[in-house]
Amino acid sequence: MKWIRERDALIAQTLAFVQSVTGKKDDLHPPEVPTTAAPAVWVETVAVKTVAVETFTVEIEPPPAAAPPPPPPVMVAPARLGDDVRSEMQARVANFRKHQERFEREREEYCAATLTRLRAAIRDPSLRPRAED
Repeated sequence: MKWIRERDALIAQTLAFVQSVTGKKDDLHPPEVPTTAAPAVWVETVAVKTVAVETFTVEIEPPPAAAPPPPPPVMVAPARLGDDVRSEMQARVANFRKHQERFEREREEYCAATLTRLRAAIRDPSLRPRAED
């Protein structure tokens, strides 16, 4: 596997570089040298020149239709303390119970209406849907 050899060579090169920079050897973990020849490492010196660059600013105005409208302000409720929180929770629980009672009442009415239609259809055969052959 070529990538394993390349990985091992890279690890060996990195360890050698770290040792050359720090000036000490790793006595606890000697570098594993792969059996194949590692690729050569070279160092190049690069000269850096300072160049003056002229800069300028261009202001571009977006078209007026492209600007999105600002978002509406967010209204934050003031912090409530003690009894306000308790009374709000009680009001919410009462409101929830009212909704649940209304849903239960509607379900019972629907069930009663459905049973009434079913009983009427059983008594009167003309109300039954025709079976398609």
